[in-house]
Amino acid sequence: MRANHGRGYMSLGDQIAKNLPYLRRYARALTGSQATGDAFVRATLEAALADDDLKASLEGGRVPLYRAFNKVWSSAYLDVQEPSGDDHEGAAQDRLKSITPLNRQALLLTTLEDFSVEQASEIMEVEPSEIESLVQEAVSEIDRESSTSVLIIEDEPLISMQLEDLVTSLGHEVCGTAATRTQAQEVVAQKTPGLVLADIQLADGSSGLDAVDDILAIDSVPVIFITAYPERLLTGDRPEPTYLVTKPFQEQTVRAAISQALFFGSSRPLG
Repeated sequence: MRANHGRGYMSLGDQIAKNLPYLRRYARALTGSQATGDAFVRATLEAALADDDLKASLEGGRVPLYRAFNKVWSSAYLDVQEPSGDDHEGAAQDRLKSITPLNRQALLLTTLEDFSVEQASEIMEVEPSEIESLVQEAVSEIDRESSTSVLIIEDEPLISMQLEDLVTSLGHEVCGTAATRTQAQEVVAQKTPGLVLADIQLADGSSGLDAVDDILAIDSVPVIFITAYPERLLTGDRPEPTYLVTKPFQEQTVRAAISQALFFGSSRPLG
């Protein structure tokens, strides 16, 4: 076993634990499914434990971890038993069986996960120029997407306005905004949205998680959570969000998350 030579040393287990919530976020966004995403992450860790060279490479930090995940993702489709009664999970499974979205991998790596083109190139093991082409291809796909109605649950007025502008610029309709759980209930009573963007902490102390639960009790709707503390929602202790965007966010990150959520939710009529 390697000795700990000073405070600067971080064990392999510590490195993986530090990066694991973000890998889980990426896996879920890529697969559109909590169960499938987590299954691919588990398969990655199991592969690393069984391969000394792979395990040693993970000491290089976040990029090698994602590269190891990409090898597992690219080489096999895992047959995952999804929770019964979840229409969105089922739709995700159907899309995964027919599509290997290389362009969406590149887009998510460079937006949601904030890797550079060079780092994404190393993870996907393709040339940087190909990463740039794949990202452009994904962006073009987004521009061709059908529109839907979006509910924004956010208690900070400036952020709410920013999200409204972004949603409408993508060709979607904002069916309502809410700063509290009660306001969200009032909007949904008038119209069920096709997509929800939700903060976690709301103005009156209520929870965006609870507000979303109210909506999901009515209909299966893709949801993107926007929070300053994504790792707090990715503990593995309970059912967790599939799509998580970190505050402060870049608009292209929200754009990619919206696209991915609608990509897997496309079995639901939009507009």
